[in-house]
Amino acid sequence: MRRYAATAALLAATLALAGCTADDKKPLAGKPDATASSGSPSSSPSTSPGTPPATPALPAGGTADEPALVVADRDLLDWSPVGGSTEATVTTNGDWTLTVNKSGSQADLQGPSSASGSGSSGERVTDAFLDDQWAVVVFEDTKETAPSRATVTDLATGKTFSIDGDSHVPTTVGGTWTMGEGHVLHATVHGQSYCVASVDLATRKSTLGWCAPKRHGFNGARITPAGDSLLTFDDSHPSCRTVVALDGTTTTPFEGVEDCHGWDGLVTDDGAVWSVVPKENNVETARFFARSGDEYYDLGPGTSGSLVWCAGSAYFARDPQQDGDPARLMRWTPGAGLDVVYESKGGQAFVAEPRCGGDTMTVTSLAQGGDEQVSTPLG
Repeated sequence: MRRYAATAALLAATLALAGCTADDKKPLAGKPDATASSGSPSSSPSTSPGTPPATPALPAGGTADEPALVVADRDLLDWSPVGGSTEATVTTNGDWTLTVNKSGSQADLQGPSSASGSGSSGERVTDAFLDDQWAVVVFEDTKETAPSRATVTDLATGKTFSIDGDSHVPTTVGGTWTMGEGHVLHATVHGQSYCVASVDLATRKSTLGWCAPKRHGFNGARITPAGDSLLTFDDSHPSCRTVVALDGTTTTPFEGVEDCHGWDGLVTDDGAVWSVVPKENNVETARFFARSGDEYYDLGPGTSGSLVWCAGSAYFARDPQQDGDPARLMRWTPGAGLDVVYESKGGQAFVAEPRCGGDTMTVTSLAQGGDEQVSTPLG
């Protein structure tokens, strides 16, 4: 995911498209909207931060072919403004902040004991990750001729090291990156194969993992406490996409996902959360689903590429579904249910991919009623 290189263009395009008719913003065909009606603005939380609803309206699960539709409760969290311009992208864990400037040329890490900046001409920041222990900033050569590199900072000591083309398992040009649970996943090339590598951040040990078959690829790497996942694809037109769990050199397709239409994917303790794109000419619009054991749930519409795991729950963005609706951040907690935890200000609006910093969530929204960048503790 070229998150920071593409965010500004995506936000602008989304707001431009938001002028469509109400019919263009209805839920996907044949599927009712799984969102509770709107009410008070996001500055008025209905419960304390991170608290699941006391009586979640979670129905009995359905089957993969007929998942149970989940109606979202409204559980707005206590969001606080993040300093600085919304044109910069900020991730915070409560103590540290990692800020990528508008152009993607600079990343600044600030914390209780130190501050540092990184970036150089000829490079752009494509990803920036932060949790309670580590900060990882990924840079890509603007000409896309040199392998990507990542600067890793140990927040406890301030020491840094690099993951790059000279690492034991080298990086490659571009490709997916993610960080979590003490390790990083990144793309690499081994022989003639396109593969995924894992780096243990504490030991700095790199391990070669699964390699895609010829004429296949992958992106969308994600990490949760329950495991790693990827989105794999082939070279057909349109590409056949499969969301898979990653375990070393082995991948296992998610159960119950519509063939060739998967997009996001997260592994949970007893199942998974994923999205599918029903219309290949509109890949930004997805529908989200979850499996818990043998039970399947339909979580309703959302924005593809926005699925994030944070502090025990899965979060995804949802565009306004009809005229007058805000953009929303949704939270799915396995066993508890689906909630609306953030709503944008009024008018045409868009919520960018949420950013998890340990137990803190940061959200950026652009709206006619006012842009904002806010965060909240989740635990």
